Amino acid sequence: MNTLDGKDLLVRVKREISKIIVGQEALVEHILTALLCRGHILLIGPPGMAKTTLVHSFSQSLNLPFNRIQFTPDLMPSDILGTEILQDNKSSGQRELMFIKGPIFTQVLLADEINRTPPKTQAALLQAMQEKTVTIFGRTEKLAEPFMVLATQNPIEQEGTYPLPEAQLDRFLFSLYLDYPSFKEEMEIVKKHSGKMGAAIEAVISQEQILALQDQVYSMTVSEHVFERAVKLTRATRPSPENPVAETRQFVKWGAGPRAAQFLVLAAKARALLRGRPTPIEEDVVTLFKPAMNHRVQLNFQAEAEGITVDSLLDTILQKA
Repeated sequence: MNTLDGKDLLVRVKREISKIIVGQEALVEHILTALLCRGHILLIGPPGMAKTTLVHSFSQSLNLPFNRIQFTPDLMPSDILGTEILQDNKSSGQRELMFIKGPIFTQVLLADEINRTPPKTQAALLQAMQEKTVTIFGRTEKLAEPFMVLATQNPIEQEGTYPLPEAQLDRFLFSLYLDYPSFKEEMEIVKKHSGKMGAAIEAVISQEQILALQDQVYSMTVSEHVFERAVKLTRATRPSPENPVAETRQFVKWGAGPRAAQFLVLAAKARALLRGRPTPIEEDVVTLFKPAMNHRVQLNFQAEAEGITVDSLLDTILQKA
């Protein structure tokens, strides 16, 4: 497997994950898009939607190490990053400090129910997500690449949770919602997982090939009109007086910043690569606009009173901007 293009990779990953997961093809493509952008994902969905199984299957298909952290109110930063312990050195007879790496030292990290732990522990992920390094006890450790965080949230239970601050939400490339399966899909799920499991997932790509595809994404050329479309859509989420979308001026408290436009262009390039195209088109920007902006737009009280949702507002922006 010396060469592998993005289009072939997408087909193979979907094929392998379908051995375990029924449906969710669009979700799998979004996760793969984020990986090629060196980005991270926030998964929002009710319990029992196989989020953990999906992420684990994804890591297996890409031959990447996987760790899962269950976030709880008593979780400490050292439980994520690691700690130092005193250990006897058998050769010297002296006691010395030894650093024990935490579960963050992996390549696909599932941060399960991230909003159930206090902000101090949530923030322990920030440096790793942004800089791909971990600093603890005065030492800095570099994480192996590719590195990706997939955090989950349960939208049903809000009691005893700690909502992620906007600065940390902005570190995620996409915010993706998991819908309930159709009747046909749910029948297949029940049949598939009520008996003996089928074929095991096989790795379809090496880590070196993933890094090479990431480099292709970052070196891909982008036409001026695609840049303009991404920037115009991003600016249309801000409630500034010159915004041509009246609904944004009326219902939005905070909109997306410049980082969102950068992420949107990067994601469009990754989608183009997965579709076998040498450069992104406006369709890529439009398709990925909502996943990239869902968590970056904050509505005001008037929007809540009138039943306006972020999803419906983003649809309006796509129509009018």
